[in-house]
Amino acid sequence: MVISGKDKGKSGSILSVYPKENRAIVKGINIVKKHQKPSKQGGGGIVEKELSVHISNLSFISIKDGKRTKIGYKFENNKKIRYEKKTGEMIKNV
Repeated sequence: MVISGKDKGKSGSILSVYPKENRAIVKGINIVKKHQKPSKQGGGGIVEKELSVHISNLSFISIKDGKRTKIGYKFENNKKIRYEKKTGEMIKNV
């Protein structure tokens, strides 16, 4: 979920993350129009695409109630596990 900016309140799935720049691309968020020149592979025109958003403007959404939540870490059986602080549920890595 986006917590600030022009798309505040919208949510979408994360397509890719760039840890060095602290940015992420979220589906349906920060859409811009790009004027593209025609090429041999495809025609030109105005194309809509998603640009990256700073990670500080994003928040996780709880699986149960769909509200914002923080993420915590704990160790079980010598493995680091992420969990939702609001509900205590474990988050599966995708």
